[in-house]
Amino acid sequence: QVQLVESGGGSVQSGGSLRLSCAASGYTNSRYCMGWFRQAPGKEREGVAAVDSDGDTRYADSVKGRFTISQDNAKNTLYLEMNSLKPEDTATYYCTAAWYMLCSREWSLGSNYNHWGQGTQVTVSS
Repeated sequence: QVQLVESGGGSVQSGGSLRLSCAASGYTNSRYCMGWFRQAPGKEREGVAAVDSDGDTRYADSVKGRFTISQDNAKNTLYLEMNSLKPEDTATYYCTAAWYMLCSREWSLGSNYNHWGQGTQVTVSS
């Protein structure tokens, strides 16, 4: 059974930084696409960033240049470094994973992933 556990959320002021972590346990696979999604109240879930087992990364246009996704394979942990945070980044952030596939051009479709964490709240005040 796969478990994805996020941590690192919190409240910061505009322009601040946070680093989210996602620890994966249970079954894992050497070929995967893992990512971060977010959902704000009243808005649809959106893909933020993804990275696959080949090391290729993908980002939403809204976070390019501000967010960095990375992974520590030895620790089975995924990270999302978020800098220059804006109030519009306020949302619940979810870690997600799909085994047996690399990230594709459709990486931001939530239906491509079959494992999700419980989410961690990020609040950015102006």
